[in-house]
Amino acid sequence: AFSSMRNGDANGANDFAELEYMNITVITSNKPYGVHDGSNPFFDGRATPKFGLKVGGVHSGHVQTGIRDSFCLVPGSNAGRCQDGYTKEVTGSEGVRVHVATSAKPNTVYNSAFDREFSKNFLEVLNLAKQAGRFNISTQFPYYREVLYKPDFINVSRGKPVIFDMDMSPGDFVSLIYLLKAPREVIDVKGVLVNGNGWANIASIDIVYDILHMMGRDDIPVGLGNTTAMGNPTLGCNNVYAIPLGSGGFIDSDTLYGLARLLPRSPRRYTPESTDDPEHRQPLAFEVWQSVRRQLCPGDKITLLTSGPLTNLANISLSDRDASSVIERIYVVGGLIKDGGHEKGNVFTVPSNRYAEFNMFLDPLAAKTVLESNLNITLIPLPAQRKAASFESVLEALEQTQQTPESKFVRQLFALLKELQSKEKLYHHVVTDCKTPCFPAHLLDTRCKILNYFFCKYNFISYLRIIWNVFSGYIFGRSSWCGLHGSRI
Repeated sequence: AFSSMRNGDANGANDFAELEYMNITVITSNKPYGVHDGSNPFFDGRATPKFGLKVGGVHSGHVQTGIRDSFCLVPGSNAGRCQDGYTKEVTGSEGVRVHVATSAKPNTVYNSAFDREFSKNFLEVLNLAKQAGRFNISTQFPYYREVLYKPDFINVSRGKPVIFDMDMSPGDFVSLIYLLKAPREVIDVKGVLVNGNGWANIASIDIVYDILHMMGRDDIPVGLGNTTAMGNPTLGCNNVYAIPLGSGGFIDSDTLYGLARLLPRSPRRYTPESTDDPEHRQPLAFEVWQSVRRQLCPGDKITLLTSGPLTNLANISLSDRDASSVIERIYVVGGLIKDGGHEKGNVFTVPSNRYAEFNMFLDPLAAKTVLESNLNITLIPLPAQRKAASFESVLEALEQTQQTPESKFVRQLFALLKELQSKEKLYHHVVTDCKTPCFPAHLLDTRCKILNYFFCKYNFISYLRIIWNVFSGYIFGRSSWCGLHGSRI
């Protein structure tokens, strides 16, 4: 493109590619063309095709109706036969004349290490002394080192083995910091599991790595769970669509409302499964579970804290039939206990669904699987979360503390959320999301003295300590897409 702009369109010359004009269209249907089966709105039920399209042309066939369209599936093959969205060279009025680069020109320098002309030019431009960057990482971040910090636990008493299962919403990161600040002779964080179908995209696992790095706990493994709910095909019945992109949704969670840049950068980063370096592939949630289980001392049992959809826990219970023998208790933040009151759910993006709670709603089948299991579960439902402290009281408490880096970071996050909630209508829901730190405090309720260690030895989490006694009611996980999964308790 740069060469074409520089040389102009007078002679069509390009330094880096062979160009030719083609008549191109984007395929919107599939063979056999001209057969109307009710899937093509350009032709079906019309005396004259829409947009003047040609009968029997590449736009007149079957239009793919979904990811599981039976017309497109080939028995015994993972590849489908539908080509909706492909580009194709055609003749006639259905195409557009386009200048197409058909191949890259070879390097004009014989025996060069680069076999293409554009490769040589690209490196030459990057290495020009003029217009060089003002900053580099060594001058802008003089203290940055790619070093993993792993504590030495020799001769150190280890506390209750804990696995934290999170969906990477802001409140989850506060909970993670809290767990890492607690004395290790009381809580021993063995691993972190991340839900791929929660409030953040899976690459946001980098923020988890950064927080572990900040706290000197690069020894803690992080496992990635499924990106879809249980039993759901890719792009099928997927309630994660109820999470907004902005307004406290994916974009804000992926960046931790812009504060992720303040964290020290961990050498550990998210690496997709398709990487060419399998050694650095992102571990899966079940792999981390298996690793933690193998390392348990005889007689030890694991406590799991879950603050997102129960997908990971359900998969563990189904894949490891003996998992209950090493699980002491599970603390679940989620569900709505409806016991004769007027409590409403928090799925604000689906107004017709008045009783659903997000963590149950995002994977109702997983919630059903876990709640019907023989696991020892303590539930912290939505009404209990709503009784937790307000932003004002938490911020007031934080401002009275001695300022550690963790305290400053959490105060900055909460202050930003409070400002957004008070000034922007689209952020009215963020107050609920930051109630998740209540459950680690509940876990530590019998050891109240250690709460003093949280954020500069100030006991602000005592605002969040909740014991919720439930004798009857339903956990509602109603889904407008996936039906109702409720469990009597």
